[in-house]
Amino acid sequence: MKLLVGLGNPGGEYAGHRHNVGFMALDRLADAHNLTNWRRRFQGLAIDGRVGNERVLLLKPQTYMNDSGRSVGEAARFLKIAPQDVIVFYDEIDLAPGKLKVKTGGGNAGHNGLRSITAHLDNDYVRVRIGVGHPGRKDQVANYVLNNFSKADHEWLDPLLNAITSATPQLLADDAARFSGDVARTIDAQMPDKKSKGATVNPAQATRPATRTTGKPVRQARHPAGERTGKRQSALADNLKKWLEGRGPKDK
Repeated sequence: MKLLVGLGNPGGEYAGHRHNVGFMALDRLADAHNLTNWRRRFQGLAIDGRVGNERVLLLKPQTYMNDSGRSVGEAARFLKIAPQDVIVFYDEIDLAPGKLKVKTGGGNAGHNGLRSITAHLDNDYVRVRIGVGHPGRKDQVANYVLNNFSKADHEWLDPLLNAITSATPQLLADDAARFSGDVARTIDAQMPDKKSKGATVNPAQATRPATRTTGKPVRQARHPAGERTGKRQSALADNLKKWLEGRGPKDK
């Protein structure tokens, strides 16, 4: 049996927050596999059933993010689930929006939900890091993650949650590499024109000089070609005017 945990904060006022993307992933997974009877268990909302060939318990801790470990630890101990069979879905500000990475163990990178789980469970559980992007400044992080995804964010968020749902059986089979690959392929299939419609450009990169394959900056043209041509034509016209004036009659 696997324990699938989504991290977030309980209550309708938090439902659309970036910090609640773990709850969103579990809700999407439950809907796709017709798991509908959420019950209050283990200080959270839980539902059991099958995903693919694996029996699972889905758990959304209701202890608030900073105490998620109390709920996860209680469930894992009661069901005798080893840390390596616990999979946690959560928001990752150090990944670009729409990116996803999977790892087992490692640091908590300042994420209070992970810190709490590690304190109650140990460190060798599987982490599915769902990129939500970074606001740019450390002092803006709390306000950023505790705010709703924007309308534009849903252009990548919905396809990503669908892709996670489709590929989860591979994760349950302990094949993290195939899970990640399947997520990427599913997103490509759902968003074939994402480069033209959903792409964003980093302002710092937008103004960066073009580079050769050697990596050295290419000298930028001082003026566009059309502007240079226009200036040359203007100079020729001025010279012709001066020459004609010099040959014509002069004022007395």
